[in-house]
Amino acid sequence: MRIAIASDHAGYALKEELKRFVQDLGHEVQDFGTHTPDPVDYPDFVVPAAEAVARGECDLGIVLGGSGNGEAMAANKVPGVRCAVCWESYTARMARAHNDANVLSLGARVIGPELAREIVRTWLEARYEGGRHDRRLAKIRAVERKYGRG
Repeated sequence: MRIAIASDHAGYALKEELKRFVQDLGHEVQDFGTHTPDPVDYPDFVVPAAEAVARGECDLGIVLGGSGNGEAMAANKVPGVRCAVCWESYTARMARAHNDANVLSLGARVIGPELAREIVRTWLEARYEGGRHDRRLAKIRAVERKYGRG
């Protein structure tokens, strides 16, 4: 799979570590930055990564920041993106299985590298279950269309 990855300065070190981890799992990674630990504004990096997922240029995306919340908010402004903030494996598995999350947001100041690797592995291996969840995703897409974003 092609995985978009992006972070702000708070998530930079963990992004670099997860980039290697995801490549070691056999995936292609497209790094949207940041490329240094110098202070930056996360939308400048997260939004282009989310757009690449929405356009189908990347299959999935991973975004990182201090808490992961702002990154998820920015990513979720892109029509077609369903970004979930996850802090352990259960939320990661359910984000894919029930919500078909196509972007994962992690807080580098909340979780350590070992847990981050576990979350990423679980999220990448999980599959959308479809079925009763399809109707809920259709309702999310309807909200996007209602507000002119879908």
